[in-house]
Amino acid sequence: MKTLIYLILLSTATACFSSKGIDVKSVSNQTYEKSKDAIKVDHRAWDDLLKKHVKPNGLVDYKGFINDSVALNQYINYLSQQVPDKTWSVKEQLAYFINVYNANTIKLIGDNYPVPSIKDVSATISPFLKQFIKIGDKSYSLADIEKGILQKMNEPRIHFAINCASISCPKLLQTAFTAKNVDELMDIAASEFINSDKNKLSANNPKLSEIFKWYKSDFLQISPSIIDYINQYADVQINANAELNYIQYNWDLNDTN
Repeated sequence: MKTLIYLILLSTATACFSSKGIDVKSVSNQTYEKSKDAIKVDHRAWDDLLKKHVKPNGLVDYKGFINDSVALNQYINYLSQQVPDKTWSVKEQLAYFINVYNANTIKLIGDNYPVPSIKDVSATISPFLKQFIKIGDKSYSLADIEKGILQKMNEPRIHFAINCASISCPKLLQTAFTAKNVDELMDIAASEFINSDKNKLSANNPKLSEIFKWYKSDFLQISPSIIDYINQYADVQINANAELNYIQYNWDLNDTN
């Protein structure tokens, strides 16, 4: 319970996390340009791993990833050597940091497997605060990547693209994000999550994932209300004056085994 309360507080405290010198671009001042630039980062190895070890419903075969740990570690080490700078497009940066978050979350679980929940990875520090991710010569935590970088890019769809290894998280996709597909994949992820059983949509009595409570300010950056944001993607439209209630988050591991 203490960890859950901490994470809720953490979700509103983004200012304390830093990009540590990385020149992070923002969607608000950088359009989704049709980039013809050379590809900065090759994510094909991650794509192969996702297709092998992630099910269509988003559940993860962690034992399969552990058996493929050499390939996973090679990809993560490759990512650590690619340091984003101002020459990267905003699409390239979004794809890179989403993949950094997801691949390192898989590694964190694999290195501590079996665990019933990501929250059980460590008894001394929140797994989201553990600085085990390398980019260049600096170390980052999952919270640094999410809150110090991705949230500051002013793209709320990242909350449907990153996966925290839990049942209530948006599902881990079977496709790696790239500069070419990141805009389309974030839309797919948003639509799938909003219309999934992680939410119970109805016109007058909707019950929503706590993601929409924890990160409310992010969604309100581009929509006048949470209901307006959801209705962009929802198969069942919510009435504007409906009262919003929230479903308790399930932190059990999203494991196939």
